[in-house]
Amino acid sequence: MTLSVFVPVRAGLPFVLSALTLAMSAPALAATSADAELAPTVVTAVQQSSPLTIHADPKDARQPVPASDATDYLKTIPGFSAIRSGGSNGDPVLRGMFGSRINLRTNGGLMLGACPYRMDAPSSYISPETFDKLTVIKGPQTVLWGPGASAGTVLFEREPERFGELDSRLHASLLGGSNGRFDKVLDGAVGNEAGYLRFVGNQAQSDDYEDGDGNTVPSRWNKWNGDLAIGWTPDADTLIEFTAGKGDGEARYAGRGMDGAQFERESLGLRFEKSNLGGTLDKLEAQLYYNYADHVMDNFSLRQPDPTSMMAMPMASQVDRRTVGGRFAATFVWRDVELVAGIDALRSEHRERNSRYDMMSDRYIDTDAFPWSKDAVMHSYGAFGELTWRVAERDRLIAGARLDRASAKDYRQSTGGMMSMPNPTADETRADTLPSGFARYEHDLAGSPTTLYVGLGHVQRFPDYWELFSPSAGPAGEVNAFDGIAPEKTTQLDFGVQYNGDNLQAWASGYVGQVRDYILFDYRGGMMGGSRADNIDARILGGELGVAYDLDAHWKADATLAYAWGKNSSDGEALPQMPPLEARLGLSYERDAWSAGALWRVVSAQHRVDEGRGNVVGQDFDESAGFGVFSLNGAYRVDEHLKLSVGVDNLFDKDYAEHLNLAGDAGFGYPADPVAIDEPGRTLWTKVDIDF
Repeated sequence: MTLSVFVPVRAGLPFVLSALTLAMSAPALAATSADAELAPTVVTAVQQSSPLTIHADPKDARQPVPASDATDYLKTIPGFSAIRSGGSNGDPVLRGMFGSRINLRTNGGLMLGACPYRMDAPSSYISPETFDKLTVIKGPQTVLWGPGASAGTVLFEREPERFGELDSRLHASLLGGSNGRFDKVLDGAVGNEAGYLRFVGNQAQSDDYEDGDGNTVPSRWNKWNGDLAIGWTPDADTLIEFTAGKGDGEARYAGRGMDGAQFERESLGLRFEKSNLGGTLDKLEAQLYYNYADHVMDNFSLRQPDPTSMMAMPMASQVDRRTVGGRFAATFVWRDVELVAGIDALRSEHRERNSRYDMMSDRYIDTDAFPWSKDAVMHSYGAFGELTWRVAERDRLIAGARLDRASAKDYRQSTGGMMSMPNPTADETRADTLPSGFARYEHDLAGSPTTLYVGLGHVQRFPDYWELFSPSAGPAGEVNAFDGIAPEKTTQLDFGVQYNGDNLQAWASGYVGQVRDYILFDYRGGMMGGSRADNIDARILGGELGVAYDLDAHWKADATLAYAWGKNSSDGEALPQMPPLEARLGLSYERDAWSAGALWRVVSAQHRVDEGRGNVVGQDFDESAGFGVFSLNGAYRVDEHLKLSVGVDNLFDKDYAEHLNLAGDAGFGYPADPVAIDEPGRTLWTKVDIDF
């Protein structure tokens, strides 16, 4: 069956308030949906599910307006924030930690972006609603999914299909909102006990948004994805699945000198799972994946070149990255012990080519006219083991260790820029053997649904592509960043409590850590500009807490709080690019087939800054003011197949900017002195979910 539904919201605030009123009057209509299995909700807070672990369904309607990419979704989870640059394709930050400190995976594989300054961050290639499950593991508390996850591990996954006799299912959604926002998602599968065919695709777009003062912020974007899965299930315990996918898009950025004209993605995957083997060896799983990103940046397709800048003429740069990897794991089960052990490997190749404006002929020559130039190849090989031991009825020990061999080869024959010079590390290879591990103890209190836990983890992280190849210079006295940047070493203590009662769920998690050779970017280069990568020592601490309480059969209140603190102990300065204290307070009412809710997000000022320092994407350029944003939502389940959701984000049209942000680019009229990009003003949206 095909069903198309779109509810426009361009009519403005009266439409959304009318929809909320309709939701609140729904008891009179509830008889038409008495057989609805689930109460409709709009997710405003994601609570921790178990010690240091969060599970979420990315398909659920959420507030603020449902996510355009992975960063957009993750920033609603306590502990996460985002480096903003306009409408879409921000970069996620977990507990103040950025980049490859967060191990972000889709279906177990890595989709790495190609831009040297992360315009196409790995998260920008992920459309959350096309996945079935999101898992977040905070801190260095797992070793199963690859190296370097000092801040945490994020897994977006699609579950295998399971059918009996010949059957099918369909999920579709439409979203319309302010500023020309329009999303379409289709996820369908057909199969029987022997196998299945699944297609999932989406197309999403948005125009430039207006901030709370009514100013237009350059931020429009458009993207699409399509993925196909073919699965063979010869019995209930065996799975062989082949996947293939493509995607593309474009986005313009108020905070960059160029825009993203192409975000082309190609993905292939093959996985095998065999469960319930019947002996000590309980499960086998193997996976191969191929991901390719082809990214084009230019200053003319989504804007006019700035005649006052260093890029006064049309310019473009094309970069690509080809990542191939695999993983094999076996699960062993004894009476009180479970062990998952295996190996993984990865190869990633990066290339680039640039356009040129021929002054003699007054003609622009596109990138296609020039050959590709390979600048980097990186490898990683790892072995891991993670054990869960049920020490006693209420006690568990979870521990893991891994050993990685990582390497990078520098193929650059010259340094870039206007004054090109021979590269002193041309054709050189650097490699390191890096250990990581953790141990966590969990104890369930007698007679109470409460778990206490404490864990100690250590991660040694090889510098990623952006840290080795993007800086203009390395530490003082070193040839360049490739030659001089040392691996990062994080030792962190995680601790907390988890309570899961009938009417009350509450949790608190804290951490304190020491980072040796923390990789810091310094942009205080004077007239020469550029960045220098340094190794420093840093101290970090912070935590998150959350509570969800059922006030009665219909009313529910929830709250979350997140705080991150960091210090550059080498220089005695604040660690830059740290998010401020943030709280989210929610109140919702559910009755039969409808719900209504409110969300108040409160963020404090950030005075702990180190101007001119940061990471490959962002830097501290000023202190930031605090703000509060109030939003409303409502939902109504028409029947077991159809659900309507509506929302008003930033109801009072507040003008504000996030602390983690890029400065507005002069090409769009922003002043030379850095000014943060303001966030969207009042945003109206409505979403329709259809399931068969």
